[in-house]
Amino acid sequence: MDRKFRLSTALDIDDVLMECVPYAIRLANEKYKFDPPLSIYEVDRWGKLGTRADVIFEIFQDPDFYRNQPVFKGARQFVKKLSQLTEVFVSTSVYPQFMSIRAERIAQEFPEIPVDHIYMGSRKDKIDVDILFDDGMHNVTRSNAAYPILMRRPWNQDATGILAVNTYDEFLKLVEIISDSYSTKTPGFNPDEPGIVVLVGPSGSGKTDIAKRLVRRGKRFEKLISYTTDATVGLHGGEWYHYISLEAFREMQENGELFESTMYAGHCYGSCKKDVEQILASGKHVLTVMDICGAMSLKTNFPNVATVYIKRPKRDLVAAVLEKNLSNKEKTSRILALDSETQNAAICDYVVPGDDYDLAAREIIKGLFKTGGRKKG
Repeated sequence: MDRKFRLSTALDIDDVLMECVPYAIRLANEKYKFDPPLSIYEVDRWGKLGTRADVIFEIFQDPDFYRNQPVFKGARQFVKKLSQLTEVFVSTSVYPQFMSIRAERIAQEFPEIPVDHIYMGSRKDKIDVDILFDDGMHNVTRSNAAYPILMRRPWNQDATGILAVNTYDEFLKLVEIISDSYSTKTPGFNPDEPGIVVLVGPSGSGKTDIAKRLVRRGKRFEKLISYTTDATVGLHGGEWYHYISLEAFREMQENGELFESTMYAGHCYGSCKKDVEQILASGKHVLTVMDICGAMSLKTNFPNVATVYIKRPKRDLVAAVLEKNLSNKEKTSRILALDSETQNAAICDYVVPGDDYDLAAREIIKGLFKTGGRKKG
């Protein structure tokens, strides 16, 4: 049955559609001649940090800052495309004395957004929409939207288990997938062409163990080796990751080597497009284990992708996390993310119980290659 309604989306402005922190940093460097220059990576969480980066809050008091904020490259085209998919609103927090400037800029730069769709204030949890797109982790975690989505920035890198994207294209693809989840549309994976199978699930779901069984069950799969800054990765699934330093990871990001990157429990994870293309060129299916953010990046960058959510009861997930050789801080982070991660099943192509790893592997092969499978199996 087709949907009888249109999705609604609320967009943040600062650091989603218009530069805020990067612009303030440039202005601060020009004014104060910092040596070395102030870097965006010094703003590693939101709010005053007690460091030299706090100077950006002084910049935020200048009305000319809001008059001259640059629009991100591609933002206007993004809003146009999104307006064709959903009803678009703006939810922006700005000092009261600058609200009129902000409203004028929005109307000028994004004419597709009706002026009566512009909401100003910090209580974004009061906005009644299907999708929220924001760079503020506090706004995303408190949102009442069905799908709060985070725009990855240096100050929200500790976010774990929530929907997050790195680009406008990834967000649009995610909106498309969310829209499809309301219909009976079947997954578009073609097993006769080299494709990508990505296993998704909370920490402790057993996705890595299931992936190992899939590789052992035949030669149709080749595992994708991703990159991580987690130094303990060898203790839990290390054969699926190359360990690299944070500096090396950032260099790969800035050089465009990674088609996807995400954070999980304080560690960076990412994959190279050339590695995926090399496996596909060999005629095999790529098999990988990722969080939902990496899975959505695959959907954005490649045409033949199946996402498989590994489902286990919460009690079992908590027990599995507690048994891992991790710090208490990391265990806490993973456990707190469980409720958010279980919601990701709704936007995956298939759902497979993970209580029995061998059975789960057989069900995945059956669903993908023998019967065509059924979504939410």
